[in-house]
Formats: sequence, C-alpha cells, structure tokens
Amino acid sequence: MAAKAYITPMMMNLTMTNHRPAKPGPYNAALRDYDSVRRAIAFISENWRDQPEIEAIADAASVTPDELHHLFRRWAGLTPKAFMQALTLDHAKNLLRDSASVLDAALESGLSGPGRLHDLFVTHEAMSPGEWKAGGAGMTLRYGFHSSPFGTAIVIASGRGLAGLAFADAGEEHAALADMQRRWPRATYLEDHPGTASLARRIFDPTLWREDQPLRVVLIGTDFEVRVWETLLKIPMGRATTYSDVACRIDSPKASRAVGAAVGKNPISFVVPCHRVLGKSGALTGYHWGVTRKQAMLGWEAGHVQNVT
Repeated sequence: MAAKAYITPMMMNLTMTNHRPAKPGPYNAALRDYDSVRRAIAFISENWRDQPEIEAIADAASVTPDELHHLFRRWAGLTPKAFMQALTLDHAKNLLRDSASVLDAALESGLSGPGRLHDLFVTHEAMSPGEWKAGGAGMTLRYGFHSSPFGTAIVIASGRGLAGLAFADAGEEHAALADMQRRWPRATYLEDHPGTASLARRIFDPTLWREDQPLRVVLIGTDFEVRVWETLLKIPMGRATTYSDVACRIDSPKASRAVGAAVGKNPISFVVPCHRVLGKSGALTGYHWGVTRKQAMLGWEAGHVQNVT
C-alpha cells in the first residue's frame, strides 16, 4: 500500500492475463448512468456561478432534460436542482458544521452507534506491521471489475475481507488495477470476477447495508495510516470533516500534512470514506480517483441520506 514509487511492474508477482473489465454498453445501466452524471458534474463545476438551466446541463450530459431528471432521481434520489445544490461550497460548509462534535460522538458510540445510521456498517482489522513491510509476500489477492454508481470499480479481496477498492473511467481499468497492485508488489493476484461480485453488491447496494451483517475489511498500511483510516470510518454519511480534525482525533494535532498523505493512500475508496475529508473552507481538495468522482460520491450520499431521514 505504501510501496515506493520506484517499484516497477517487473517486481510484482502477478497473474494478470486476459483481463476483461466491465465496459459501458446497452446492458450496463450503472456505467451508462455514471458516464452521464460525470459529464453533468463537470459542466456544473465549470458553470455553477451562472446557475445553468437544466436544458444546458442535459445538453452537456448528452441526454434530454426529462432523461436528466429521471437519471438523477434513479441514481441518487435527487432532482438535478438538488444535486447541483449538493455540489456547492455552502453545502460543503454545512457538511463540516459541528464536524468535531460528530467525530467525538462517533468515538464514544463506536462504529455501529446511532451516528452511523446511514452507513455501510463495517468491521475491520489491521494487517500486522510485518505483513505490511513484506509488501504482501505470501498473500493471494483476488480481484474483479464491477459496475458501480461511480464508474468501473476494481474490488480486491483477501481471505480476511475487502482489501482494496479503486475506480476507473472507461479505458483506464488496467492502469487503475496496476496502481493498486503497486501497493502490495509481492502479492499474488488472481482475477476472480464471480468471487468478488458479492462484495461489490454489498458495497454499492444500500439495501444490503445491515448492522447484523457487517462488511469485513482488512487495512494494509503503516500504523499511522491505519489510525487515520480507522478515524475516517467514524465519519457518518452525509457529514464531512477536515484534515486537521482527523489529526486531532489521532492525538497528532500538528500532523495535518501527514494525515493528508495517509488519506491519499487509502486503498479502500468509498468504504473507508476519504471523500468525506475536505479543506477547512469546505473546498474539495485533490482525490486519488478524481475530484469529479469525489463530488459524485458526496452528491450520491446526500440523496441517500435525504431519502432515509
């Protein structure tokens, strides 16, 4: 996970031939939806000051206004106007409101407390420092490409639970997989689409988010990184926090930069919600899988929280 950048693919122990990642097509509504959403978000982000009309947004997404309305209702349970509001700086500031007290309450109640009403319900364990330093030697990691609300998802599983989750736009699947494999360069990788399909369903289908059947994840990183990721797991859906707040929660108030680096190395996107960490002003900072995807996640979550409350 924290492997140095100079590690090359030649140093990996891989079984990665004949990849056939999922591709957008008439049979794949989820990927088609995200492709349209991605274009809509890009247009809104560039033109939000002008408060564009739905016709302009629909044209940018290559759909009709009616199709855009139904797309956002189907994808996130929001109208296009509500989704546009969810992408504003004011909305981000609202997410940050009382973020410190939200984290305090989560720490007191535990990962399955009332503050996590709208969340995936995750149980986790950390790999030992020795296992991490070994670069995954002796581990067999299974992976599969799956459609998701945020583009093609690369799901990586160990025998102990979900170990990695990454995202890719069309044509970038193999590069995203290689990026994940550099994190554990000595592991053996086996493509297993059927074996990882149940994990993908569990992650992206809110009807399967059940406290009595928590999603098992294994965190593979340094002790500091794991502490940061464990703190991220305590941020409820529909809220956000800042790097400095996370640093305070792990008793390292001067380590905001190091926290930012650990957030950027999070190997389990969305499940370990690094997208819920914002700048102090509420601005969206860089995101390993693209700021547009971070915006999509926050908007999608806003819709699901709104529909539950």
